Amino acid sequence: MIAHSLRLKPPKLSKIRAIAFMSHALLENYGPRELVLSHGAGSHVYCEAGRKYLDFAMGIAVNSLGHCHPRLVEALTGQARQLWHVSNLFRIPAAERLAEKLTKLCFADRAFFCNSGAEAVECGFKMMRRYHFANGDPERKRIIALTQAFHGRTLATIAAAANPVHCEGFLDGDSGFDQVEFGSAEALQAAISGRTAGVIVEPVQGEGGIRPADPGYLGEVRELCRQHGILLMFDEVQCGAGRSGAFYAHQRLGVEPDLLASAKGLGGGFPVGVCLSRESVARPMTAGSHGSTFGGNPLAMSVADAVVSEICTEGFLQQVRSNGERLIGELRALQEAWPRSITEVSGLGLMIGVFLRVDAGEFLARLRREGLLAVKGGNNSIRLLPPLNVEREEIDEALAVLRRVLHEINHP
Repeated sequence: MIAHSLRLKPPKLSKIRAIAFMSHALLENYGPRELVLSHGAGSHVYCEAGRKYLDFAMGIAVNSLGHCHPRLVEALTGQARQLWHVSNLFRIPAAERLAEKLTKLCFADRAFFCNSGAEAVECGFKMMRRYHFANGDPERKRIIALTQAFHGRTLATIAAAANPVHCEGFLDGDSGFDQVEFGSAEALQAAISGRTAGVIVEPVQGEGGIRPADPGYLGEVRELCRQHGILLMFDEVQCGAGRSGAFYAHQRLGVEPDLLASAKGLGGGFPVGVCLSRESVARPMTAGSHGSTFGGNPLAMSVADAVVSEICTEGFLQQVRSNGERLIGELRALQEAWPRSITEVSGLGLMIGVFLRVDAGEFLARLRREGLLAVKGGNNSIRLLPPLNVEREEIDEALAVLRRVLHEINHP
């Protein structure tokens, strides 16, 4: 048993302050929510009534080391006793250390810290345009994204993905983005013009239903970008920081980008994002060209550094790959057993999609009643996103719940 597999004890329920009312002061953009979770430990969370749930949602791939991991708690509380926030008018050594660590782990030379995936993607969009501006080609401002993509909820990121549900009532025009079919190098080639600045790709699509890109296709995208002198950006907000079984998913797929957005699991539950880039792309981002009030603050940097150190522990990523292969294999066996319910299983590492014939919302509700939490995905799918340090017996527990639910659906 390696260090990251420490079992955690939940705090006593008496120490948890109950939430006695439902507030009507919140914006209703998330719709109705019933379950109130009061505390968590490792792979499990608990509701106010004390019921225990196996959490294979993990804040949508955010709590990469589970709930209340001792190393993260220590990093956060230790830093909180020293210094929470300082402006980027001053040096922040913790940010410098984390930037060095991240750039050594991948293709990048430079890092810009922010607070979320959408901010990291937006930084990348600005860098793409600034790169061409600085190199004497200011007309290159358009960015190509792919169908079924998701890059965030800001105006630029919803414009990139062009999902009508997300764009309705917010956008007028295309805001400088084009969309082509995911997986089609021919469609991408046809869309590239003299005004194209770059392409953004999720190496593993998440919100649209978990689908890893084919390595051959990514290689073609890389070559098209090289031929046309445009930039390739990977959005690894969901699939990065170890979730694929490599530190970044593109490392398993064998293609390197020019820029990369990372967030979610990078902070293990604390808000942090980063845009990573090659030196040539970073060079035009001179003083005053971009910024973030909270980006790179000491609290976030301390927690993210602890997350990165834990993921880089010897044997950790191999265990992610092993557990992912086992879980995907068992899920495909369930697909064979219940083809009227499951149409496809796909994924990479511990980022797994199960595509259904039955209603995904109802399926998730049944799982929850049986004590398993998962996340809905696109194309009538569910996402299984356990902590990266999930135990084998916890995988078995999740599979047992899935079997019970599938049996109930197929033998009412």
